[in-house]
Amino acid sequence: MIIKSATFICSNTKVSALPTANMPEYAFIGRSNVGKSSLINMLVNQHGLAKTSQKPGKTQLINHFLINEKWYIVDLPGYGYAKVSKTSRESWEKFIRNYITKRESLQCVFVLIDSRLEPQKIDIEFCCWMGEIQVPFALIFTKADKQSAVKTDKNVALFKKELSGWFEEIPPYFVTSAEKGQGKDKVLEFIEEVNKDFVMPDLSSSPGF
Repeated sequence: MIIKSATFICSNTKVSALPTANMPEYAFIGRSNVGKSSLINMLVNQHGLAKTSQKPGKTQLINHFLINEKWYIVDLPGYGYAKVSKTSRESWEKFIRNYITKRESLQCVFVLIDSRLEPQKIDIEFCCWMGEIQVPFALIFTKADKQSAVKTDKNVALFKKELSGWFEEIPPYFVTSAEKGQGKDKVLEFIEEVNKDFVMPDLSSSPGF
C-alpha cells in the first residue's frame, strides 16, 4: 500500500464528535511512551502528523487521521500512566472502553508493546481483555532498533509464550522501528488485506455509547 495522503480530522472525547463510522478504522494503543506517535508518523510518511513527546501520557484525546481518503488511523490515549487525577483517568478509560467495544467501523486494534522489555503484566491484561470482548487485535513490537535482533526476538518469544496461556491462537504480530522504517510495509499490507473485507455498518440501528 502506498500512502498518498494523511490528514488530521478531529481530536476529542465526545462520542457525538466522532466521524461517521462509514470507513474502516484501525486503533493504535499501548502503554504510555511506547512510541505510538512515532510509529504512526512512520507509517504515513509524515514526521509531525501525530504529536510526539518525551512526557508520558501526552495523548489524552482520541485522534482521527484520514488515510488515502479511504480509512482511518485512530490514536488512542495510552494506558498505565497514573500521573493524572483519578477522575480524569477513569473518564478516559470509560471512553476508550466504549470506543473499542462499540465503534461499528473499528476493524482492528494494534496493541503496541515495547520490544526492549520482558512481558509486562499490564500489556498481557489488556490483550486478555481484547480477547474477552472478542475485538480483533494485532501486536506491534516497537523500538526494535534500540537493541540487538537477538534480544528483540527473545522478548517477542516471551510475550507470545505468556499469551499462549490465554489464547489458543496468537494474534498477528509485527516487529517495528519508527526510526529505521522496519515493519512498515508488513503493517500496511495487513491493513490493506483487512480493508478488502470491510462491510459498511448499519448505522441506523447504532446503539450509541
